[in-house]
Amino acid sequence: MDSQFDNARINADLMIPRAVMIVMAASLAVVAALCIREGEQWQQHWPQDRLITYRTVFYAIAIITFPLTNLIRYIQVRLCQTMPGGRPAKRRYLTAVIVSMVSVEAIGMLGIVLFLLGDGVNTLYIFTGLAALGFVLYRPRPSEYLSIAAALAHRDAA
Repeated sequence: MDSQFDNARINADLMIPRAVMIVMAASLAVVAALCIREGEQWQQHWPQDRLITYRTVFYAIAIITFPLTNLIRYIQVRLCQTMPGGRPAKRRYLTAVIVSMVSVEAIGMLGIVLFLLGDGVNTLYIFTGLAALGFVLYRPRPSEYLSIAAALAHRDAA
C-alpha cells in the first residue's frame, strides 16, 4: 500500500466526518430523550385523523429518503472523484458525509415532529430507530474516501 494512504492518515482524514456523524446522532438522541422525558407538556394533541395522515406521509418520506440518500451519496462520491478543482479529498468527502447525515437526521426529526403534534412515543422510537439505522448505513467509510483520494492522486499524476 502506498505510504500516502496509510491507516494513520486515513483515520486522521476521517476524524472530522466521523465527528460530524457522532455529533448529529448525539443531538438527535438528546432531543428524543428530552421528548420522552418532558415531551408530554409540549405535545399539541392534534385530532387523530390528521395525525394518521401526517404519519402516513412521514413514513412515505422516510421510506423514500433511504434509497434517495444512497443514490445521492453514490453520485457525490463519483463527483468527488471527477470534479476539477483544488479541494483535497478529505474536504470533498466531508461534503458527501454531511449531506448524507443531514438526510438521515431529517428522518429522526420527522418522528420528533409527529410526537410533538400528539402522536405516541412508539412513533418517536420508530423514526429515531430508522435514523439510527441510517447513521450506521451511511457512516463515513475508508473505502469511499480512499477511492476519492486515489482518483485525485491519479488525476494529478497524469
